[in-house]
Amino acid sequence: MLKPGSITAIDSLSIAQARRIALAAQGFARPRPKSPPSAQVLARLIDGLGLIQIDSVNVLVRSHYLPAFSRLGSYPSDLLDRLAYGRKRKLFEYWGHEASLIPLQFHPLLRWRMEAAARGEGVYGGLARFAAERRTYIEEVRAEVAARGPLSAGELSNGTRGEGGWWGWSDGKKALEFLFWAGSVTTAFRRGFERVYDLTERVIPADILAQPSPSLPDAHRALINIAGRALGVGGERDLRDYFRLDVAPARQAISDLVEDGILIPVTIEGWRPLAFLHAEARSPRRIAAQALLSPFDSLVWERDRTQRLFDFHYRLEIYTPAHKRVHGYYVLPVLLGERLVGRVDLKADRAIGALRMLAIHAEPHTDQGVMAAAVAQELRSLASWLGLAEVIIEDRGGLSALVSRAHASL
Repeated sequence: MLKPGSITAIDSLSIAQARRIALAAQGFARPRPKSPPSAQVLARLIDGLGLIQIDSVNVLVRSHYLPAFSRLGSYPSDLLDRLAYGRKRKLFEYWGHEASLIPLQFHPLLRWRMEAAARGEGVYGGLARFAAERRTYIEEVRAEVAARGPLSAGELSNGTRGEGGWWGWSDGKKALEFLFWAGSVTTAFRRGFERVYDLTERVIPADILAQPSPSLPDAHRALINIAGRALGVGGERDLRDYFRLDVAPARQAISDLVEDGILIPVTIEGWRPLAFLHAEARSPRRIAAQALLSPFDSLVWERDRTQRLFDFHYRLEIYTPAHKRVHGYYVLPVLLGERLVGRVDLKADRAIGALRMLAIHAEPHTDQGVMAAAVAQELRSLASWLGLAEVIIEDRGGLSALVSRAHASL
């Protein structure tokens, strides 16, 4: 039996144990701080998560701001901006789990991906073809950044205009994104959400760049170790998906970490694949979390694991035609205690200064009154954090009415 707070030699977990381990690893075991967290607290959270995913959709708030809110409550969002783009930055942008903000100390672990990209490997097909055909132009763009940077794609002297087609990117944007993949340039800062690029050696601190690059096997072992610690417990696919690693090197890294006692093979009730428990994982007696989760939160971004762990089928319907959507456009899972109990479709209506709850759905067997009260509290807190003066709850039936009544009583 797994003892609370420590890991012993075991070979099986109940699904409830697995959920508690996963939630604790993801930062949901501790109560939210009573006062706004410091930059150091925020940096420690991101170090523990390993990375946070960036996404451009802004119907509520840019996704990378939400994971910290879900775990820490209201915090000054400019703290994250300072960690990512400030003079004493602690994070850098790169392809981790999709586009991500990643702790600087992990930069050496991803240089193999940059080197592969420079050879045209591992990048999107259209970008790889562009790089193969326009190498001279790409070097000209790099030279211009070196001479004039930091620059956005639109500030290049010969960037061309974007068109329809492939992502609507201009040639200048394609060149900069290839250089970004290859680690030659990186994000100096963002102007709004527009990426502004500069040479990597002018952005990443010299002491980080001076660190030796680990071998490919060592880098994969380190990345799987980070993923294992952040997940607490997961299958092979879950571990390699965290940093989007290829099967063969990730599988070897898992095998090596098992041999070293860092990952412990376990079976989990109801899971078909073998799972791996991180040796530093904790198993609290109970989790009393309450949060709304970004669709791109690392707790739920691997949808199959979310199904296996929480019995929660979750798909983002942004690209689904409106008349075919089941739950809504920008839907956030509701975490209550140790379960995902439902989902809410939210929109920040900045024109009128309101947070709109467009729809709410509960999972089967959820206590709707308890869920409604929790959602009402989270909506008020979220609206306040976003600087929105009002919460508008659309009348979509009984559960919406319960949330409305609960919100009115706060």
